[in-house]
Amino acid sequence: MSLWAKILVSSLWAKNLASLWAKILVSSLWAKNLASLWAKNLQPVGQVPSEQPVGQQPVGEQPVGQQPVGDQPVGQQPSQDEDPESSQSKQTSENPLTWRYPEVAKPEHRHTVSERLKQVAANSVSAQCGESVVRVQVNQDLLGIGRLIQPERITLGGCAATEEDADVHVITFESELHGCGSELTMTEDVLIYTFTLVYEPKPLANTSIVKTSAAMVDIECHYLRNHDVSSNALKPTWIPYTSNMVAEELYFSLRLMTADWQFERPSNLYYLGDIINMEASVMPYHHVPLRVFVDRCVATLAPDVHTVPRYSFIEDHGCLVDAKLTGSSSQFLSRSQDHKIQFQLESFRFQPQNDSQQLYITCHLKAAAASSPIDAENKACSFTDGWKAAGGDDLVCGCCDSSCAVSKARDLDSDLGKCQSKPELYYQFKM
Repeated sequence: MSLWAKILVSSLWAKNLASLWAKILVSSLWAKNLASLWAKNLQPVGQVPSEQPVGQQPVGEQPVGQQPVGDQPVGQQPSQDEDPESSQSKQTSENPLTWRYPEVAKPEHRHTVSERLKQVAANSVSAQCGESVVRVQVNQDLLGIGRLIQPERITLGGCAATEEDADVHVITFESELHGCGSELTMTEDVLIYTFTLVYEPKPLANTSIVKTSAAMVDIECHYLRNHDVSSNALKPTWIPYTSNMVAEELYFSLRLMTADWQFERPSNLYYLGDIINMEASVMPYHHVPLRVFVDRCVATLAPDVHTVPRYSFIEDHGCLVDAKLTGSSSQFLSRSQDHKIQFQLESFRFQPQNDSQQLYITCHLKAAAASSPIDAENKACSFTDGWKAAGGDDLVCGCCDSSCAVSKARDLDSDLGKCQSKPELYYQFKM
């Protein structure tokens, strides 16, 4: 064989070999694409898809100035024979994405009114309720802030402290159940005596600055009512037993009322010109009908009724003189029940005028049998173009312009038909 023949044979052999290699390469690329397609179709449930999330650079799209994806060195282009889709599949397979959709933010829990902390009882005040006396002890750190209060700045219904222990910083008050401004309420089963502990801070010396807040603490003593009185020993007397029991067991109350007289007024703050509605009552006992009277009332700037200035607006056993003296609309109202009496007082203040004044109104209440007659000693009279009685004949009010003296010929304690007096009942007003 000649030299040219050998060269031609070698050239044909090389050409066939190159064609074979090309076919092998095409088959390899086809198999690789097929495998990639199967991998996409058989992706497990829950695996993040190969698509790129919003805002992340897709594979194969290079930003300016960054190295292309792949194993090519800097300045060298990727192989022309490599399929872009195959390159992307390879990248996804070798570096699986771990991106997840962000969790939905849970709304912030807001406490409802019922979940908020409720008011708790004061732990710096304790009370012992006896048969006829209440004993109240107050820690001088009343507000729990480490600052001791001054004993003279705290009172029990207007009454000063009876004891003070400087070693343990305890202030003590003692009062009878009917004393120190107590209020009595009754239910079918219990008697409730309510006292009010009042703390009023004093400004620092030569300043108008106070370092603590005012405080009020209500104290209640509850007693079961005893309907069976047969255990009380009968004493030889001409006075009926029932009369004695009533004389010992009368319970009076004096309350501020709302404008419609349906409820007790929650506030004792009044402005000049306001009408103060007041209701006095006595609790009937042992089914004996009683009639209550307001014997006298006086207004002062202190609990002591003898202080000056003072203003007596009910005098002479039930004469309401305020309307006659000042031309106001103060008056007794017609009775709807014998054991209650309602009256109205037009608000006022003493001179000199301050921004506010706290007035103490002290009334003396009494009760008589409902069957007893209305007379000069047991009456409720108002001045409206003359004296008029809230019940009974207006003639009983004739003594209101002079003096309604009590007749000494009558013994008020001799029988139930006469007056059963009650120590003064205090009520505070701010006007």
